[in-house]
Parts: sequence; structure tokens; C-alpha cells
Amino acid sequence: MRATAAVLLVLCLLPVSHAWDCQPVVDIKNLMQIDAGLGQVVATDTSQIPYYLVGDKWISLPGSLKHITVGPAGIWGVSNADSIYKYVAGNWVQAAGLLKQLDAGGDQFVVGSNMDNIPFCLTSSATVGYKGPGSPLPWTGLPGAVKYYSCGPFGCWAVNKNDDIFLMSLNQDCQNKGWSHIEGKLSMIEVATDGSVFGVNSAGSVYTRNGITASKPQGTGWSHVPMCMQMKHVTYDLGRLWVISKSGFTMVCTH
Repeated sequence: MRATAAVLLVLCLLPVSHAWDCQPVVDIKNLMQIDAGLGQVVATDTSQIPYYLVGDKWISLPGSLKHITVGPAGIWGVSNADSIYKYVAGNWVQAAGLLKQLDAGGDQFVVGSNMDNIPFCLTSSATVGYKGPGSPLPWTGLPGAVKYYSCGPFGCWAVNKNDDIFLMSLNQDCQNKGWSHIEGKLSMIEVATDGSVFGVNSAGSVYTRNGITASKPQGTGWSHVPMCMQMKHVTYDLGRLWVISKSGFTMVCTH
């Protein structure tokens, strides 16, 4: 199996027609999840160790997290027990509530989903000002049921337990007009700081949404991003597409 995976990785590095140049991330292994935003990159591995990328070095952060996110709302994470944390002055401070996944990519607000797939939002004023247990933390419940949730400048995208895709317009006060269904199927989805949307389906194929603008936040359609192995997680920021394969390889791709 290890030899087969090595061959696949070599094939990934060969020039291909889709114009994505992918290189292996060699300084870290066994990543489970990765998130990029505002020029920053964070990740967690299968041992639930959180990392922050500095130059080409992955610096381990304190604590144990199954999911970590970075964006205009700061750096947040959730533990294996679904406890919520914000990174403040070099340490994690616990926040009230329980979420299995969250995202800091919105306009200084945080969104997430709990174990029952109920989506929540935390206003920008509460998010930015949160510094510890004494700070107010008024989570707002949102309609629908989603298992993975991510926001950017033109809206929030999510997928449900059936891999159906949805889009919501959400402001800093968590006000919204509900979900709009988007065609296609994805098992996870991420929105970049510039509004780009990438996702992975259950078969491990990567897709990106075309034609997203402020006036057309739903975009115009999906394009397949060819990869030479099955992927499980993806994130994008500042021209770099970070992908984690189902077999445990991490690559960074430029277009």
C-alpha cells in the first residue's frame, strides 16, 4: 500500500493538462483537516494536534483539536468533545456551546454546526470581542440542517447529510433569508477569503464553483479540478489550493 501511494504521489507531480501544479507538503504528515484564510494556514492531524504554518515550517499549537479554522474572525477550533475554543494571546480560551465544525471565514462572524447538524452563527461584535468566559457569547440558531458550513465575502455555503449543497446570505448580525439550494453533491465545502468556493464529493473528486461575484453569489456552475488520487479535504487562499488525500498525503497546488 505504501509503495502504491508513493507511485500515485509521483504521478501527481507530473505535468498535466488541467494547469494545476501540485507539490507535496513534506514537513507534515497525516493531516486530517486544513484551513486557509487571509494568508494564514492552520491544520489538525489524525492525532488532533493543531498546527500553524510559519514560512515553510509547521508550528504545533497547544491543545487538542479535531477541527481548526482561520479567517477574519480569528483562529477558532473544536475539540473531540465538541468544545469550542478561540485562540487568544497564544492560548486557547474555551467558549460556551458545543459544535462539531466551525468556520471563521465570514465578515468577522463565526458559523458552525453541532452534532445534530443544527447550524449556528455568532455575531461579529461577540466574535471579535470574545476574550474569555466573561465575554458574552450569544449563539444564534439558524434554519435547516447542515453537516459542514463555510462563509466568505459573498455568502455562506453548506452541505447536509445527503451531500446536498446550499447557499445563505448572512450578515454580521447573523440576519439571513434562509437557504437556497444549489445543484450538485459535495461532502465538504470551503469558501475562500476572496469568495472562491471549492469542495470534495463522496468519491474524492474536487470541484470549484465558477462565476461567483457580489451580484451573483450563487455563481454559474461547477468545474471539476482533476486530481490523481481521491481527496477528502480542500481549502483555498491567495492562489493556493491545499488538498488532503484519503490516503493521507497533503499537497499545495497553484494554477
